[in-house]
Amino acid sequence: MAERFVVLGVAQVRSPWFREVARWATSAMLPVEFVKAMSLEEVRVRLRAGRGYSALLVDDLLVGVDRDLVELAREAGCAVVVVDSGRATRSWGELGASAVLPAGFGRDELVQVLTQVATPIARTTGAAIVTIAREGSPGFRGHLVAVTGAGGTGRSTVAAAIAQGLAGDPRNLDLVCLADLALHAEQAMLHASGDVVPGLVELVEAHRSGAPSIDEVRRLTWHVHERGYHLLLGLRRHRDWTAIRPRSFAAGLDGLRRGFRVVVADVDADVEGEQATGSLDVEERNAIARTTLAAADLVVVAGLPGMKGLHSLLRTLRDLLAHGVPGVQLLPVVNRAPKGLRSRAEVTSALGELLDGSGVGHGVPSPIYLPERRRLDEALRDGARLPDAWSAPITGAVQAMLNVGRDEPVADAPPEDELVPVPPGSLGSWTEDE
Repeated sequence: MAERFVVLGVAQVRSPWFREVARWATSAMLPVEFVKAMSLEEVRVRLRAGRGYSALLVDDLLVGVDRDLVELAREAGCAVVVVDSGRATRSWGELGASAVLPAGFGRDELVQVLTQVATPIARTTGAAIVTIAREGSPGFRGHLVAVTGAGGTGRSTVAAAIAQGLAGDPRNLDLVCLADLALHAEQAMLHASGDVVPGLVELVEAHRSGAPSIDEVRRLTWHVHERGYHLLLGLRRHRDWTAIRPRSFAAGLDGLRRGFRVVVADVDADVEGEQATGSLDVEERNAIARTTLAAADLVVVAGLPGMKGLHSLLRTLRDLLAHGVPGVQLLPVVNRAPKGLRSRAEVTSALGELLDGSGVGHGVPSPIYLPERRRLDEALRDGARLPDAWSAPITGAVQAMLNVGRDEPVADAPPEDELVPVPPGSLGSWTEDE
């Protein structure tokens, strides 16, 4: 069974190396089938078409050679070889390129590189034999807490309260970031931000063609002094999601986690993808939410009491469970909750029964309740601190759930087999009347 390298190539007009590779392949001077593409859009179409390619040979000066193109090729089992003219100052290795060739490379150099990084394809098959392994960059990653929920539930305010509460921990001093990742971004309004640049678009663009340092990432955020956290502004307009490419966004989110100990993300609950809707456009539109919610260490789901509020909260929880978020990483929060303990118990019972009736082993914990708070809008309007007493329950629950996943031992915890003295009265009291 004969095998050869199937190389997909794209370059600038009248590029010398492009013409030479075509001549070598046509004259059988190389064991290569060279497929010429006229544009990067054609390259994307060919990679998604399902045919197997050994390598993508691409000119470094083409506009659009970025992390998303490299990742698309790698997912198709195609090595990426960049022809470097020396005029583009990029670290191609950080973007995921398999190899780099100088502009004046010869036949032997090309064959050597293809032998090292590419996989020959049999003439009787249409797919590459193996795919290239993906390796994540090592290093520290901070916790990611995603706050989501249906519209009108106070999700953005809850996210700000969690960020403020976590920033009050001395361990998180100046290391908490509130990231506005919603399509209808409202954190700029809630923080009375006079500027809208830099923000999410600039963060993604910085990771599209490189790997910025931690200091460069932090400079893209705004410091909210009154509340102690940093703020990453969101999209300026809803339609700006078209400029957010999925893999560049994933790299930007990872860069944000490298720069902060905790990232609190205000994000939508829309997780529909191509498999559910048959539309790739819908999946790309929801790429920010799908990526963030899947990567989060904890997902806080805001809802409201009442029939409509519980219905929306239940639907969101089910969607997240179907998306692959483990139930133990979901934390329901009932905002504007009733003060009566009996009313709260009824909400807890109803939510648990409805989740149990969905037929899945969810493991979702009981909800946290945030009561109605007077003058909360005034605090937001004036840019003042949110009431600590109001945000303390949700902050404590979030911190406790994050600590569960840590390897840090609890200093005061006694061994399981050791008896612990219980002071009289420390367990409370009860009477038969109660």
